[in-house]
Amino acid sequence: MTPDELLRQLGELANSLGPAVRPAGTDELLRSLTETARRLFGAAACSLALLSEDESELVYTVAAGQGADDVTGMRIPASQGIAGWVVQSGQPIAVSDVASDPRFAREQAEQTGYIPQAILAVPVETPARLLGVISLLDRDPRRPGAEQDMALLSLFADQAALALASVERFSLMGRVLLDALAEAADAEAAAVGGEAADALRRAADGLPPPDADLAELAATFAVLARHGAAERRLALAVLRDVADYLGRRPSRPH
Repeated sequence: MTPDELLRQLGELANSLGPAVRPAGTDELLRSLTETARRLFGAAACSLALLSEDESELVYTVAAGQGADDVTGMRIPASQGIAGWVVQSGQPIAVSDVASDPRFAREQAEQTGYIPQAILAVPVETPARLLGVISLLDRDPRRPGAEQDMALLSLFADQAALALASVERFSLMGRVLLDALAEAADAEAAAVGGEAADALRRAADGLPPPDADLAELAATFAVLARHGAAERRLALAVLRDVADYLGRRPSRPH
């Protein structure tokens, strides 16, 4: 096995294990952020929508307040609605009368059972890229101007971005690991380390995107680790049965 192949395998293994060791409680933190924002602003609802992997859709990940159950999991084209305008432009927006705004996606709002009169929305982003949008529906009209609240809502967006960036780093742990090793090799010695760093960077650049099914399986292992031994043994027995079945089944051509 060549060094490049060995490094590639190391990166792929790290990518597969990353979701299992990521910090617990990210989903709960995001839900807490939306609920806290909703209460602070006296709003009817607050939601967080994230761009899909190919950035073609906005996926409503967490929500609090009116229509929360119906909006959670909803997907809309990333170019539609006021939320879509925010992610396309990268700019916050305050709309006091959504009925008269041509950007408002009424059809999607009707699916949630709650049609707001006003929306305040800000982008959720890291220095590297835009991740999604946090939206506040019908904040307390007795509050001061929207511009001040927009700045305050941006603080919630920053906290969501930090949590999401942490999850992303664990999901891409293979690339992060190889890049860190490459930087260490550069620092160690320009002559010798340069070749090692080049090999590490080639391996990092050649890594495929994380396998969604494997990432979910690894994350499930992390959940099981927080439960008792009986639950873990049950899950292990199920996995062994599946593995035994696959081992007996005739292989299919790819």
